[in-house]
Amino acid sequence: MTSFFDKLFTRYPTKTRRLLELMPGSIAWALILAPIWGSLFFPTFLAYFILFFDVYWFYKSFSLVIMLSVASKKIKQAEQEDWYEKSKAFSALNKTHHILVIPNYKEGVEKIRATLKALTEQTYPPKRLHIVLALEERETEAKHRAEILIKEFKQSFGSIFATYHPDVPGEVKGKSSNEAYAGRQAYKKLFEEGTLDINYATVSSVDADSIFDRQYFAYLAYHFLSDPKRYNKFWQSAVRYSNIWEVPAPTRIISFFGGLWRTALLIQGDRLITHSTYSLSFRLLKEIDFWDIDVIPEDYRIFFKAFFRKKGQIWCDPIFLKTSMDAALSVGYVNSLKNKYTQERRWSWGVSDDPLFIKWWFTVPGVPFVRKTGLIYHVLLDHILWPVNWFIITIAANIMAVINPVYSRTSLGYSVPQIAGAILNTTLLALLAMLYIDYKNRPENIKLPLRRKILFPFEFLLMPIVGFFLSALPALISHTQLMLGKRMEYKVTDKV
Repeated sequence: MTSFFDKLFTRYPTKTRRLLELMPGSIAWALILAPIWGSLFFPTFLAYFILFFDVYWFYKSFSLVIMLSVASKKIKQAEQEDWYEKSKAFSALNKTHHILVIPNYKEGVEKIRATLKALTEQTYPPKRLHIVLALEERETEAKHRAEILIKEFKQSFGSIFATYHPDVPGEVKGKSSNEAYAGRQAYKKLFEEGTLDINYATVSSVDADSIFDRQYFAYLAYHFLSDPKRYNKFWQSAVRYSNIWEVPAPTRIISFFGGLWRTALLIQGDRLITHSTYSLSFRLLKEIDFWDIDVIPEDYRIFFKAFFRKKGQIWCDPIFLKTSMDAALSVGYVNSLKNKYTQERRWSWGVSDDPLFIKWWFTVPGVPFVRKTGLIYHVLLDHILWPVNWFIITIAANIMAVINPVYSRTSLGYSVPQIAGAILNTTLLALLAMLYIDYKNRPENIKLPLRRKILFPFEFLLMPIVGFFLSALPALISHTQLMLGKRMEYKVTDKV
């Protein structure tokens, strides 16, 4: 069967690609417009669909609370462990090194300095950390910035050096192509010309504003050395936002839910896929030929690239520690909102990878059917529903009454808005639980004015507006852009 599809995709590469590019956006638009055409032609089916979707949202809300609670407890337990002491049980500890690739473009020295300063405070010996400043050759200030940082931290780590990614025809400018170049340069310098053993080295893709828990690399070393499948693993920590109280309220709302969702993912098995900042063995990175050069969002791509190349023998394991990052912030309120919108557009452009993942699902032989299907299903579901959720939850039930007032006078048609409203109002209890969990897990060093503490829950009254402009709309534009066969240009998110 795979040979048949392989021939099909090989014979009609453009047509099959365009067909798959049309799929996510077409389904999303069909669901968004369902309250209009469904009200006219299938009103009863539509009514039950809306109620089913609201129940599904109810289930997602409360399951998130449960998973978040469990994951938060595991994080607290992990924070109490001495992971470096535990890792001393392995004789290979002294030859285990961690390489950190930090891609950056026009990031300020202070931002990267903060990341490097935090790394010097790791419980794992900093002399066994190797820093790769992955810069872009086209940036005029890159070499000057690198010289400052290298001079300041050259005595702190095992090594710190810069790479300068040139503009290459055919490559997509952005994080992934930059990391691919930096990864190859690091391999040459540290393994071919250096003395490191690739069998005892990890590599981490690190956003320039990432602040790791001080035990992150000790935790990583312990699990790397104790895992017989270490060369088939990715590791992912809980990404939280350190400046959430400094950003505008709309950005804070989106970042609040994003941080909680990423924490809850840690206990969801195959739902956990690499995002933002993550780690893997350098040997695995070399075996899959580093990051790809034709993509903007690289985190899902590298996971699925490894998954299919290794015939499904790839897993993403949780690191029950927090990695702090900055929520999108710029100079001024309006610019900060624009910045967050741009970031959501870039993230939602991950839908552009779906056609390739589907192609691999059809054409790569020897991958366990159930596992590959489950992984692809959840990715497609998340991407397709990203722009859809807001429309179905917020306005679908009320549109029926406008489009088909006759049906709205039937028993079911009249009841749908009331039942839907009751279900969704109940999910507010889940929101209260999330606020409580967030409050209990808030760092002790964050001291908020009483006024801010009181007003924070009321900011969620903005959710209908925020959900549209900073989630549904950017995702819908990405879906539509992919349908039209247009590419997206990489834009760096300002971090101030």
